[in-house]
Amino acid sequence: MADWLKRLSLVILGLFLTSLGIKVLSISQLTFGGTAGIATIITFISESSWGFWFFIANLPFFIISLSKLGKWFTISSLLSITGISITRDLLDLLALPEINNMVLGSALAGLLIGVGVTFVLNNGSSLGGIHILALYLDERFKINRGITIFLCDLAIILSAAALVGWINALVSTISIIVASTIIGRYKKSPIKEMVEEEEAYSLSKS
Repeated sequence: MADWLKRLSLVILGLFLTSLGIKVLSISQLTFGGTAGIATIITFISESSWGFWFFIANLPFFIISLSKLGKWFTISSLLSITGISITRDLLDLLALPEINNMVLGSALAGLLIGVGVTFVLNNGSSLGGIHILALYLDERFKINRGITIFLCDLAIILSAAALVGWINALVSTISIIVASTIIGRYKKSPIKEMVEEEEAYSLSKS
């Protein structure tokens, strides 16, 4: 029980830190990769909230998660997606100070997102999208999840350059590099842990 409470607390902290990092990027007129970047791009041309589009963008990836990564991991990830969508939208109600230096803002956002995502991933959950794909490739083919996330995020950032400008897009890659480095360095295997727990639960019921 105590272990689950500790995990839940770290996941909640991770969701908040990640949401704050994405908010810092928004304040600095920067963007990110993955489904977070996709949601950001859509908000440039839509009046709907970031949280709404982030949730929608992640739905297709749950097909992969449910079939390849397990039921409990998928449910946990869905709850995390919902949590970060709500938290990020709530942060829009706060008047946070602007960061005039884009490089500093990008680095700070990358630090917050990297630590936040690591807390979420290492405690049996994910933030969907590219993270689900990265976890699957890491578990199945031993491809470092930090590398997968970096390459996918970089591709999305470059695609967003037409909307935010090349300078902003290039500065945004700083946040990706920082976040991906942290995520790739401090990793556990949440998929393996969730599968083992699911098997243990099934055995206890048989």
